[in-house]
Amino acid sequence: MLKVINLKEFSPSVDYALAIVEIEIEKAISEKVTAIKVLHGYGSHGYGGVILVELRRRLQFLKRQKKISDYFGGDKWNMFDKLTLNLLNKDKSISGDCDLNNNNPGITIIII
Repeated sequence: MLKVINLKEFSPSVDYALAIVEIEIEKAISEKVTAIKVLHGYGSHGYGGVILVELRRRLQFLKRQKKISDYFGGDKWNMFDKLTLNLLNKDKSISGDCDLNNNNPGITIIII
């Protein structure tokens, strides 16, 4: 199952956005969710870019702590990327995601 977090919906501060994502990661682990798609924007209005950078920095930390398996940007969310293919093989229900193969830099995929 792919869980979606839409941060663009309410334009949170960076700290609040990171807190939301970390809470949702904890929930996803207990709910047996396969991956999380975070919609954060890519910075055309100022906020998305800062959240994108800080989110990926935090995800790198969480990966080192083994709280998540991996993560990658929407530019790699396509059928030609090894991480994407591994994720889709693990959970076929994700293959219908509307952002798959759209090269969307405004999203991040978190593999639980």
